[in-house]
Amino acid sequence: MNIQGKVHYVGVNDRVKHRFEGLWLLPQGVSYNSYLIDDEKVALIDTVDVAFFTEYLDNIRAVIGDRPIDYLVINHMEPDHSGSIALIRKYYPGVRLVGNKKTFEMVEGFYGVPTGDDLVVAEGDSLPLGHHRLRFHLVPMLHWPETMVSYDETEHILFSGDAFGCFGALNGNVVDEQMDTAPYWPEMERYYAAILGKFSPMVKRALAKLGGLQIDMICSTHGPVWKKEVARAVGVYDRMSRGVTEPGVVVCYGSMYGNTQRVAEAVAAGAAEAGLRKVIVHNLSVSQPSFVLADIFRYSGLAIGGPTYNGGLFPVVEDLLRRLAGREVSGHKLAYFGGFTWASAACKTVAHYNEQMKMDLVADPVEWKQGAGAATLDAARAMGRRLAEAVLSAD
Repeated sequence: MNIQGKVHYVGVNDRVKHRFEGLWLLPQGVSYNSYLIDDEKVALIDTVDVAFFTEYLDNIRAVIGDRPIDYLVINHMEPDHSGSIALIRKYYPGVRLVGNKKTFEMVEGFYGVPTGDDLVVAEGDSLPLGHHRLRFHLVPMLHWPETMVSYDETEHILFSGDAFGCFGALNGNVVDEQMDTAPYWPEMERYYAAILGKFSPMVKRALAKLGGLQIDMICSTHGPVWKKEVARAVGVYDRMSRGVTEPGVVVCYGSMYGNTQRVAEAVAAGAAEAGLRKVIVHNLSVSQPSFVLADIFRYSGLAIGGPTYNGGLFPVVEDLLRRLAGREVSGHKLAYFGGFTWASAACKTVAHYNEQMKMDLVADPVEWKQGAGAATLDAARAMGRRLAEAVLSAD
């Protein structure tokens, strides 16, 4: 599919995989995007998951026929993008791989592909293709240490790797101006929260480095090609990397027999009583973590709780806290709650994780022994009100 001038889309859709990276649900599938520049020299930008190689090869041949590929540019070595490298070299034995020093360490480590005649690039190096000239910028830890982006100086296209990508397969059209992009924006936020939420400082550095470029189109490795809405896509990444939130409270809980659920509902009711319109409640035994993380990244207040379990915290609640502790979420307002039958551990565990998360605790924890009675529910409702008031006053 032609994108612009000599630049073509040759990627594929995956509507089979249930979980991205074996972790994150894919209700709308995912695309693996690859691009072909059909110039005096032919350059392939990234590859696709090896499971789709036959379709991928057909897409390439539909553009260049029997012509050879001169260069394969590797912006990111994660196997959903690099998985076809060995087969590309088999079908196009003269192709030269293009990547940075860390790229080639991974090429040999993953695929055992010899790299003797390939092209190692550094920050600011360029590659002329004829009409097009690619310039390379290193953006380490976005979100692997070898990641880089390739900038087409001729057409002002940024081949951005995973940056500005999102979940969701492409449904016929590829470029944003030819489709309804509404389903992709929440999937971009979910993708950022799940995949890049740990690396927000690196995202900010990359945005600063690329800020001086004229970018008329972004070709990422997942999701639509951004042309009409380049500024919006960059804005989402900028906002999320800076931890900018909107007023709202996310109530997250795990419950075995209903007591913690009753407390969570009371917290939500208190937040609503305080006049907060955005109150989202997640039962962590049901809600998939990427959707929970996306909501937490969007809204400024978090209430989290669960029962003591085997001398610790109910596992699904601790799982979320572990994920949050590895992400940039320190700008949030926090309240928490927990129950126990004979030995208290739930609230202590949440407090321990907050030493890493560094959220702003705005209310005393609500803790109860055995059943959650009327006094506990009243305290939970009051905690919800205080959390909402803190969120609203910070707006």
